[in-house]
Amino acid sequence: MLNTIKGKMATLNSELAYRIKLWQYAPNLPTLEKSDRIIVDTLKREGAYVTTLADLGLPSTPEMLQTAYHQLDRMAVVNNSDVAHKLPEIYTVTDLPQFFNWGRENRLLKIVENYLGLPVAFQGVHLRKDFPNEHQFGTLLWHKDSEDRKMVKVIIYLNDVEEKHGPFEYIPLSLTSFPNLNSYRIDYQLRKSGYLGISDEEVEKIISKSAWKSCPGPAGTVVIADPRTALHHGTLRTEARSALFFVYTANPPKRPELCTQYWDDTFAKPEINSVIEARG
Repeated sequence: MLNTIKGKMATLNSELAYRIKLWQYAPNLPTLEKSDRIIVDTLKREGAYVTTLADLGLPSTPEMLQTAYHQLDRMAVVNNSDVAHKLPEIYTVTDLPQFFNWGRENRLLKIVENYLGLPVAFQGVHLRKDFPNEHQFGTLLWHKDSEDRKMVKVIIYLNDVEEKHGPFEYIPLSLTSFPNLNSYRIDYQLRKSGYLGISDEEVEKIISKSAWKSCPGPAGTVVIADPRTALHHGTLRTEARSALFFVYTANPPKRPELCTQYWDDTFAKPEINSVIEARG
């Protein structure tokens, strides 16, 4: 009992310190253009915002995209036709300057900083290929990420993504956040799953499928989302999908131990010759 009380007090103190930091840092937030303020406001209201690389217009995009397709062509061929649960193939490409420079574009950092309300940590980049699956598991289940209290993932589709490719799908925050009663029901189901995720059938018992927001789009579509606050998943697919995932948290994040995967050896990295060629 005493340990439980101490744990709750520590949590309350941590959250209070976090709120104080938000208040103290608010005057330091960078000024945004009107179009970028719309992105931040939509993230706060919905949990996600869909745009395109063309609309973002970041100067380092052409070089970044060229390197992305270069690395995608060099990802190992996976023979998983006989596997029931086909795991995604993930490369950590944070060390390649074309990705690092794009992720550190000033305009992008200003958007993220205004959303988080605190200094930003750019955690890194994953190049990811997801394969066809008939059953939900892993990130195909509805879930929330855990790295921080709020975070941002910038997802870039590298191929045209229709329903058959399994687009990113989320539920607007108004339907899953306090004080909406559904927030308690969702949190209960997530706890019950051990935070591994919940199925379409379980979610539909709480929130009608008509309210789910699917995000298909052509290659170059950009989904800017907060995977910590928005209930989300990748939908079941019959064809492969390739995408980049740029990840941002506050600096420091609440759970830094969960962020090391974006730069350490958890996942494969491009071979050194490939890295040199891409830099050249």
